[in-house]
Amino acid sequence: MRPLPKLIFATRWLQLPLYLGLIAAQAVYVFHFWLELVHLLEAVFGSQEALAALVNSIGYKESSAVTELNETIIMLVVLGLIDVVMISNLLIMVIIGGYETFVSRMGLEGHPDQPEWLSHVNASVLKVKLATAIIGISSIHLLKTFINAANYEVKVIMWQTIIHFVFLLSALAIAYTDKLLNSVAADGDH
Repeated sequence: MRPLPKLIFATRWLQLPLYLGLIAAQAVYVFHFWLELVHLLEAVFGSQEALAALVNSIGYKESSAVTELNETIIMLVVLGLIDVVMISNLLIMVIIGGYETFVSRMGLEGHPDQPEWLSHVNASVLKVKLATAIIGISSIHLLKTFINAANYEVKVIMWQTIIHFVFLLSALAIAYTDKLLNSVAADGDH
């Protein structure tokens, strides 16, 4: 390979610090998940401080009025935990899929823990998977907002709903474009 193309090709390694940064961000999410889970367990056993931390984290306007754990608080906290897990899954897809697609092969072929989707990942598949994951995260967030609607202004709920709808339309457009491009590529191979 000539020097300039070799240099250009080597620049893909500049993405490595970005993926390492995403791993650090995932560690922050893991810490947050465990902190919320510990607060939930402490609140179950009567800790008012843990209950106050939970109520504050889910965005109740009048948090001082809540004196005991109830089904709504539990549901909102659990949805928050699910949200963290889904964002963590999204991070894994970006870190592993992006590294494998844009930086270097990981050499996981035949490894028992290789994610099933990684064997056929490319930029197009990664975009569709990411769009689907973002819709899932947005759905959980919107459900949390609807359950806790009394603590939000109507315009906030309206905008979250509109943004979620835009995510849906975007994902459909990405999937449709991908389908069109794959059918054109398949027709060109014949």
